[in-house]
Amino acid sequence: MATSPRSVDTISLCSTVSSCPDRNGFYGGFQRTEKPKEPLSKAQIIAREKKWLYMIDNWSLYMSKNYKKIRDRCRKGIPKSVRPRAWFYLSGAYLLKKKNPTVYKELLEQPGNPHVIEEIKKDKHRQFPFHEMFLDEDKVGQIELFNVLKAYSIYNPKVGFCQAQAPIAAFLLMHLPAEDAFWVFVSVCDVYLEDYFITGLEVLQNDAGILEGLLKKTCPPAYRHLQKHKVEPLLYMTDWFLCAMTRTLPWETLLRVWDCFLAEGIRVIFKVALVIIGASLNQHKVRKQCNGLCETLEVLRSPPEHVLEEDFIINNIQRLNLRVEDFQIEHTRQKNRRAKQKAMQEAAAATTASTSHGSAVSSSSSGAGGSNGYRL
Repeated sequence: MATSPRSVDTISLCSTVSSCPDRNGFYGGFQRTEKPKEPLSKAQIIAREKKWLYMIDNWSLYMSKNYKKIRDRCRKGIPKSVRPRAWFYLSGAYLLKKKNPTVYKELLEQPGNPHVIEEIKKDKHRQFPFHEMFLDEDKVGQIELFNVLKAYSIYNPKVGFCQAQAPIAAFLLMHLPAEDAFWVFVSVCDVYLEDYFITGLEVLQNDAGILEGLLKKTCPPAYRHLQKHKVEPLLYMTDWFLCAMTRTLPWETLLRVWDCFLAEGIRVIFKVALVIIGASLNQHKVRKQCNGLCETLEVLRSPPEHVLEEDFIINNIQRLNLRVEDFQIEHTRQKNRRAKQKAMQEAAAATTASTSHGSAVSSSSSGAGGSNGYRL
């Protein structure tokens, strides 16, 4: 998986570290917030909290009759005090937990696959190393992160454990109690990012094609530039999608994106990616300086700071001229393209096998040595 400069925090302690954490618990790293966010008035905060609490208390009614209200309030940003509970409901985790009240505890009591357990142990210390929850092994963050990842590997052995899951689980643990975080994590992995973590990454490859098609519609100059320099989407979007932007965006931006992501699904990650690519490569002078694959990837992996700011990302993903139908059209197009490719590969393989078999028979009949035959 490609590693962007912005995700270097997860593998080395090379940033300036403060002696006290910011309001989100970060001692350092690019997600540390130095300047406090301009607050809403106390009256505005209370009013928003009341609206959300009433909505959560009547959740089934809103989901069935007034989902647009939920979506619109998520786009405005969920109040910090309500966000954990809101995410728990938005993701459907509350239903999973209600249906399986003892499952998390039972999973923790099971030993799990030894190989998978060892992989989780190797990876848990790499997640948000500048955050107060994950500073060292005996901190509650690393302990709970291990538990959540282990429990999921047993809950869904088809997936087991993928390194890209770890930052998502750690991110959720910063907001929710471990058991609630586990069920949100299950929902994200099994529904929002369904089949993303299965060996082969076929779904991610399909979504890479969809992203390319949508970019052609939303920002033709950037699309043409990437095509010209043969910059394949998987070279820059893998980390964005597999980690659901948790290793890419500044903290306040990430929270707002996840408010929308849990309400609207993977389309939000597509839109964020399109905004980053478009804003980074839309200017002619920038494209002119990026006269090759490496230079282009450098820009995409480390976009200008203003491009990743909360207001810029949120405002622009809502301005993108994309309908649900656009996603469906691209999905169908990519599905058909990949089916055609697969059929051609199978036909080619069948032809090769037939030719090889015929040659082997011919060689055997004429007494030719094996060194003159086809090498498979």
